[in-house]
Amino acid sequence: MSSEERCAFLEERIKRLNDIGLALSREDDTDVIFELIIEEARNITHAEGRTLYMRSDDGRFMNFEILRNDAMKTVMGGTSSVQISFPPVGLFDPSGEPNLSNVVSYVTHSGKTVNIEDAYREPGYDFSGTKAYDQKTGYRSKSFLAIPLKDHEDEIIGVIQLLNSIDQDTGEVRPFSADMEQQVEALASQGAVVLTNKGLIAEFKNLFEAFIKLIATAIDKKSPYTGGHCARVPEIAMMLADAVEKTTTGKYRDFSMTEEQRYEFYMAAWLHDCGKVATPVHIVDKAMKLETISDRIEVIDSRFELLKRDAEIDMLKGKIRQLEEDDSSDRGSHLESEYQSRILQLDEDRAFIRRSNRGGEFMEESDQHRVAEIARYNLKSDGRPVPFLDKDDVRNLQIQKGTLLPEERTIINDHIVITIEMLEKLPYPKNLRNIPEFAGGHHEKINGTGYPRGLKGHEMSTQTKIMAITEIYEALTAPDRPYKDGKKLSSCMKIMGFMKDNNEIDKDLFEIFIKEGVYKKYAEQFVDRAQIDEVDEARVLGSTNDS
Repeated sequence: MSSEERCAFLEERIKRLNDIGLALSREDDTDVIFELIIEEARNITHAEGRTLYMRSDDGRFMNFEILRNDAMKTVMGGTSSVQISFPPVGLFDPSGEPNLSNVVSYVTHSGKTVNIEDAYREPGYDFSGTKAYDQKTGYRSKSFLAIPLKDHEDEIIGVIQLLNSIDQDTGEVRPFSADMEQQVEALASQGAVVLTNKGLIAEFKNLFEAFIKLIATAIDKKSPYTGGHCARVPEIAMMLADAVEKTTTGKYRDFSMTEEQRYEFYMAAWLHDCGKVATPVHIVDKAMKLETISDRIEVIDSRFELLKRDAEIDMLKGKIRQLEEDDSSDRGSHLESEYQSRILQLDEDRAFIRRSNRGGEFMEESDQHRVAEIARYNLKSDGRPVPFLDKDDVRNLQIQKGTLLPEERTIINDHIVITIEMLEKLPYPKNLRNIPEFAGGHHEKINGTGYPRGLKGHEMSTQTKIMAITEIYEALTAPDRPYKDGKKLSSCMKIMGFMKDNNEIDKDLFEIFIKEGVYKKYAEQFVDRAQIDEVDEARVLGSTNDS
């Protein structure tokens, strides 16, 4: 080979190494990376047989990852559907000493390249398995080249073993040249770096995901009334996202997500309530209107008992006066009747206050007035009358919906603001930068009446609109809210139908949610059987204002 040909050859090899380096760095599938390495080794050496071994997690074996042999038409491992039937190479003998008789094991322990001209004439290595295979198949294994794959810490993570370099002019098996050895070593170095980097990225990804789920689990464990919410929302969010991607008609027929975008959305769904780590537990857990650290209903009960005691005392005092006055009229019977009526009224009022304390979907104005009337009952303290219910008691008991006062609702709602603030402080890679938007928008509404930003439909991404629907449906079906039981599906769909009509949720996404059976699929896995009933889907998707 002339000097000019040599230069051209080296330039071509450098270009090939650069190209394969780029190809390796762009690929995420480990099996494809393995095959790129092996096939490029074939291009360099014209090796008839090619095997890639990777070290087992426990460090005791070298596992077959890919096995190719052109002469034997063997294709195993990698992206093929054929499992490799050969056992792994043991790195240690039965006594625990390093196995140095096997070429692959020797390379793993020593970190040195082994280049063998003819296995049948090479002393020092045990080729009995190779010879037995040859005898069985009629194949002739001759030249070997085994090269270690070293990571960034110079640890051996794998071995490339090449078999029988074929001379392109004569078709004969030849030894692997020094040039081939150097070029495959360079390839092995590139491949090892890429595999190590991919492994580190996968480990960091797993750590990131585990940490996110740890936070979500901590939030779910924080309160028995939101247990499982953070874990259930990602499930239903991905179900609806999958259904939207499959639709071929309508507004969202062109919607799709890459694997990276799906992962981003999934992580956002897990993080959507992370701001609740800062929400006071006594507000999250406020199951009753009078509840602070504990439920004050017991205090109110004791006040009713005091009123009943006072009523009894007044009745008895009246009877004593009657006896002192030697009054033979039926005034005693009248006092007894008044007393019984008073006790009955107090018992009814106490039962009413207990019912009001539980909260609900809506409190009638007449019931609010009744709370105010009961509040005016007088107790005596040091001989002076005092209000039966203080202003805080009245405000709490008159809450129209749920169990939270406006200021407590604001604190609950602020978890979204805190979620966004927390998530926007994280240094995301490019493929995760939409997490704050997706996670922080699950209480926004298409008509702009949502919070915290009051976004309108055109300002919301498809993923955010999906999150809004899934958050509502999970909340309606959840059996663990402090002031309500999980609703039946028909009731959930009726409520969401109203929200669709009021332009609070995206009508096209809601239609997919219904028609593709997402709500049923989720219910079958996560909703109590007693809540699952028939849904009039046509009516839900039509106007529900007349329902």
